[in-house]
Amino acid sequence: MACKMHDSSSSDDDEYRSSRNIAISLFRRYRNVVDRGGGANLKEFISAGVNAYALGCTDEGLRKELVDMKESGVEIEGMQSYGGTTSLKSKIASEEVEECILWLSIIFITILCTPQPTIVRWSSTPPVSDEERLKWKGFCALIANAYYVRGMAWLPVKTLQLEQMAVVGHAEEPSVVASRMRLVFSTLEVVSPQWPRV
Repeated sequence: MACKMHDSSSSDDDEYRSSRNIAISLFRRYRNVVDRGGGANLKEFISAGVNAYALGCTDEGLRKELVDMKESGVEIEGMQSYGGTTSLKSKIASEEVEECILWLSIIFITILCTPQPTIVRWSSTPPVSDEERLKWKGFCALIANAYYVRGMAWLPVKTLQLEQMAVVGHAEEPSVVASRMRLVFSTLEVVSPQWPRV
């Protein structure tokens, strides 16, 4: 399923014109977070994910784009660093595709956990597969509840590991769970800021 396109004369929107370009844009930002750390890089990935959601993309559609590129041996150039030098081009690995799309699914599910409508979607197609939604909805909902109802920006990792145990029968490592939690809280801050920035 391709993402819905919109007319725009702005060149800033060029990278959001086709699902392939959206997939490349997301993947480059994903790699940037992995290579250079979170913070501003994570917010950039989330913003690209929110755009993909609004344009009607699905996790499966973007996974297919990345898998097709991986199988055809396409090399993706890294994001430009502040010094202006570009990093090397490199091929796409299967694990990178899965993790990038998982992050994207978590962003999409987090948006679905917000009081409606924080982000308007240009498609009636569900953004995530039923399987992913069932796997992650409780996880994202626990964090969204803590964020909206109790004004929290962190939850005990153990609580989220128990949620994973209940839903999928095993829990991820604490550091992995903590990074997934950070992804959800950061997404909530992007799409539905609750507190003024100091």
